Amino acid sequence: MSPHPPLPGYTLPVFAVAAAKAALINLDNIAEKLSSVSLDLLDESAEIPIEQVAVLDSNTALAIALSNPGDNLDLTRNTPIWALVKLSPRQGEIEEEIKEQILNLEAGEGLGKTATGEAAIYNFARRLFEKNLLPLIPQDKTATVKIILPQGRELAKRTSNEAFGILEGLALLGTSGISQPLSAAEHLEEFRGVLREKVKSNPNLVFCIGANGYSVAERLSIPESAIVPTGNWLGALLVEAGLYKAESVLLLGYQGKLIKLAGGIFNTSSHIADAKLEIIAAAVVEVGGDIETVRAVLQVKTADEAHKKLIELGLAEAVFGHLAEKISRKAESYVKKYADVEMKVGVVLFDRKGEVICRKQF
Repeated sequence: MSPHPPLPGYTLPVFAVAAAKAALINLDNIAEKLSSVSLDLLDESAEIPIEQVAVLDSNTALAIALSNPGDNLDLTRNTPIWALVKLSPRQGEIEEEIKEQILNLEAGEGLGKTATGEAAIYNFARRLFEKNLLPLIPQDKTATVKIILPQGRELAKRTSNEAFGILEGLALLGTSGISQPLSAAEHLEEFRGVLREKVKSNPNLVFCIGANGYSVAERLSIPESAIVPTGNWLGALLVEAGLYKAESVLLLGYQGKLIKLAGGIFNTSSHIADAKLEIIAAAVVEVGGDIETVRAVLQVKTADEAHKKLIELGLAEAVFGHLAEKISRKAESYVKKYADVEMKVGVVLFDRKGEVICRKQF
């Protein structure tokens, strides 16, 4: 098979949907040999290569796409994504708005599940499936789509998915079909563009730090229309929000990232500055903790271990409450200094399991 030409980078949900669409098209026209499918990515279109399609019987087909994140560093590069699509007769009347009864999405091998056993297919990915597949499902049928990632379980061991409650594989998450490496400086302008568009209709924004933060945001029922991805550029984007007249920003992120702001570090890349344990240790002193507690914090290796140690010592609530207050205060001062406007900044800190450990409301 000849290699495909270079592609722009796309996220994992795009290739899962492409494989499912190819399988569905082939069930309608078995003779059609697809090498690619056109997808509606909700804000633009894309042509996605298809590796293989097989019709297993008159109601079942399997298609395979390969993940291609473009020039981005991504462990899913060339990962095969299988979509097994099965059509079944509709049982009685189905209300048009109940999309889940027409299109059922399942987690096969290598696609993660949440702690409650649901497929780890998040809001953007579900919308992508619905937009591209629902028009193709015959009116007298329902479709079950099982997504399989043969390498998913192994690849997931190299991520923090399990710590965030995504078990047994990779997740289909994100808020865009375009793969955006959150550490590449050239994408700061893209994040600014997202912010400028969203603040037009929502003056109260939520800065979601890290891809896994989206699963926490969904669990907290935060609307996608308010979410702005930030990468590590919290300072620059806080100022941008102030300049574009945002009324408030809620910072939502893993505590080991966000507490850097309490130390005046507004680019959270570990390549620029860290000091997480030192910031937590300083907070211990500020809430009246003793020198032995400070030593205990400085002797662990991670912010998560420090949090657990403070839980044991009965100081976690006081320390992280103080840190959240400090993050809020420093962020508001930062915006005032560089944008010369008043803007409220709230904080939600969560742990490695995605559990909220502290909130600082507006």
